[in-house]
Amino acid sequence: MELQLKNKKALVTGSTAGIGFAIALNLAKEGAEVIVNGRTTVRVEAAVAQIKTESGNDQVTGILADFRSAESLKQLITQLPEVDILVNNVSIFEPKAFADITDEDWLRFYEINVLSGIRLSRAYFGKMLKNGWGRIIFISSESAVQIPEEMIHYGMTKTAQLAVARGLAEMTKGTAVTVNAVLPGPTFSEGVEGFIENLAKDQNKTTAEVESDFFKTIRPTSIIQRFLSTNEVANMVTYLVSPLASATNGAAIRAEGGLLKGIL
Repeated sequence: MELQLKNKKALVTGSTAGIGFAIALNLAKEGAEVIVNGRTTVRVEAAVAQIKTESGNDQVTGILADFRSAESLKQLITQLPEVDILVNNVSIFEPKAFADITDEDWLRFYEINVLSGIRLSRAYFGKMLKNGWGRIIFISSESAVQIPEEMIHYGMTKTAQLAVARGLAEMTKGTAVTVNAVLPGPTFSEGVEGFIENLAKDQNKTTAEVESDFFKTIRPTSIIQRFLSTNEVANMVTYLVSPLASATNGAAIRAEGGLLKGIL
């Protein structure tokens, strides 16, 4: 299927690995001009080189930003004043008991997971409306709906993203700009891979056994009973940012393996 993304300029935050990298690679394969983002020059340059090689697309560049810093984001926006597609993917997570989550933790999670996307959307949204076309995606999570008791602070930020995405979508009435959120389920990304490997070592089990236990005990409602691949999430996002998805706006689209039991 031709997704009509050639020469569209796309910024994917947190795209040196995991879901973000898979999205950036998909967009590059579709002919988009892709800006890869990360915090270190080494990781950004490595991701850019790999995407160029795998996609055959030379329109791939990198940009640095630390999403804990408003000043760093201002510099990013100055360097990149306009995009056609914004994928707010950057995110942090950590399992932590509610009683142990400090004020600093709550603020750090909110600033990185929520406020970064707000700041970037504020910079690009008006220009998309003026240009007559644009796409903003927030990479939320099934945890936005089914808040995990072991990561309440993370779940809070993912719910907040849904509210921001829907609110922005309300402002696009009668335009060709859309704003949507995607809700991945547990995904075998770089961070999750390390987490599972550490659990396997601690419990003297294989990673396959840990994965099986995870879906039996922690996420038993999953229909597919496995981690998603980053590509499975990226495929959904790539479609949603394309002109073909023009009728999908203000939506929270699931890509969570059937983990959420509600119909809507």
